[in-house]
Amino acid sequence: MKVDARGLSCPQPVILTKKALCGKPSELTVVVDNRAAVENVSRYAKAMGYVVALVAEGQDTTLTLTRK
Repeated sequence: MKVDARGLSCPQPVILTKKALCGKPSELTVVVDNRAAVENVSRYAKAMGYVVALVAEGQDTTLTLTRK
């Protein structure tokens, strides 16, 4: 499952991530393009019990959320 939150300012990336995590997927990919979204999505995912891996690609950052 993938969430493309590029071009969105907070809290929209977190809201989209929250909706995607409602089904409790084992893995979710979230793509964002600003530092605030990286920090906020990461914080939320960790609070929900997911491990977060980051990969920066130019201006975009891909967060891979994996359930513990």
